[in-house]
Amino acid sequence: MTEVPINQKYTLTIKEASAYFSIGIKKLRRMAEEKDEAGNLPAYSIFAGNRYLIIRHLFEEYLMETKEV
Repeated sequence: MTEVPINQKYTLTIKEASAYFSIGIKKLRRMAEEKDEAGNLPAYSIFAGNRYLIIRHLFEEYLMETKEV
């Protein structure tokens, strides 16, 4: 079984996203868990089973629009 490079994956684990985006694991976890007033997760994160996953291309767009993390 071949391993898919991180830059080609659709979703990243918190650990992979931390390495890819150079953002701390704790900060990424807090960002992924943060819900809005309606109780929805951010558009760039999903909860699968017992872990949060980051949708890579949506998180890249989020970072392009924001000034600070």
